[in-house]
Amino acid sequence: MTIAILRTLFALILAVAVDVAAAPDPAQARKLENGLRVIVKEDHRAPTAVHMVWYVAGSMDEFNGTTGVAHLLEHMMFKGTKTVKSGEFSRRIAAAGGRENAFTSRDYTAYFQQVPKAALPLMMRFEADRMSNLLVSKTEFSREIKVVMEERRMRTEDQPHALVSEALNAAAYRAHPYRHPTVGWMNDLESMSERDARHWYARWYAPNNAIVVVVGDVKADDVFRLAQEYYGRIKAKPLPERKPQVEPEQRGPRRVIVKAPAELPYLQMGWKCPVLRDVAKDWEPYALEVLMGVLDGNESARLNQSLVRESRLASEVGTSYDSTGRGPGMCLVDGTPSQGKSAAELEAGLRAELARLAQDGVTEDELARVKAQVVASQVFKRDSIFGQAMEIGQFEISGLSYRDIDRALEQVKAVTAEQVRAVAKRYFVDDGLTVAVLDPQPLDQAKPRPAPAGARH
Repeated sequence: MTIAILRTLFALILAVAVDVAAAPDPAQARKLENGLRVIVKEDHRAPTAVHMVWYVAGSMDEFNGTTGVAHLLEHMMFKGTKTVKSGEFSRRIAAAGGRENAFTSRDYTAYFQQVPKAALPLMMRFEADRMSNLLVSKTEFSREIKVVMEERRMRTEDQPHALVSEALNAAAYRAHPYRHPTVGWMNDLESMSERDARHWYARWYAPNNAIVVVVGDVKADDVFRLAQEYYGRIKAKPLPERKPQVEPEQRGPRRVIVKAPAELPYLQMGWKCPVLRDVAKDWEPYALEVLMGVLDGNESARLNQSLVRESRLASEVGTSYDSTGRGPGMCLVDGTPSQGKSAAELEAGLRAELARLAQDGVTEDELARVKAQVVASQVFKRDSIFGQAMEIGQFEISGLSYRDIDRALEQVKAVTAEQVRAVAKRYFVDDGLTVAVLDPQPLDQAKPRPAPAGARH
């Protein structure tokens, strides 16, 4: 694709983005007297609504010896309250024609329902109930902790790539709790009790530690009234002091090798990188987003073009970077060597591509392509009420504001080629690098396991 075509494409997408951004922002926010933040975004294209409750409590808030309790409590939230039997909430959502689930990350735990708009009051009533009246019985806990342990076996211990990612994080972070897996270490799960789950619930599940996000075919005033009716009666709690958790400066490269049954080696490389703290003033996270898009934006991106198509060093390559988060950031590059190639050869190829980018920078074609992709993804995201709710929640939970979502998009569009080159030179260096390599062992050592009964997601 020529630069002229790319610029035309970017201009067309940009025009759509401007039209969307120029429309009045329907999102509104209020804070109840108990500290609960409620954010509503009206979208009347379909008679449905997404209702999400975000708790500022993820695995980074856990103590040593109780890793995995945030995720375990997420499971327990579906096991009934003082007034609602286990499974009743889910049955009522299904009867209403809706869907639900929950997810736990390092930064938060969130619960959502997507339902016909008439069912929104019921969703609020049930969520408010389990925000304050959850029952954590020994019987239900004993069942669910087994499900969680089996999840860990299937999704981490029996998955070589997941083991590599877990080992990289444990090596990259020496002090920050991001070093622990969200699912928890197996020994901690084995020694966990229902008392740990109750303590976590009492510690963090409170209206003044939560954000409610509603997007869909609703009226903001009606949602605020419902929020006051159902959530407003819950009392705020004193929250534990959150002490700063700053990762000490890394002073040299770190390496870890993971031995596990697999057909091919696997390589993951992670560099410490900044995340957004001030949407208006920070520029490096936006440049890093563009840089990662240059490396891995699509089939014609640099890593795929050079290492998969041309040199055939890799069968697949990829990148990952999240510019928002409560803790420190990391830019990840990973890949699987082609048959007959080693992880060391692939690492050398990746290093060469990164060095070339840091030395020569990016082309105007690449810059235009990545910006077009970023803007297009933002525009298309607004076709999904769930996508809109997710974006609002993630911004808010990271300490940013939903009001800055459009401003962040403008900042990405303003990134220059020199800024991309600058962050490549500054952050893609050995002093901040951790490398994890999978050393494949014979496949007959693998132990297949059945799916865990009762797993939610």
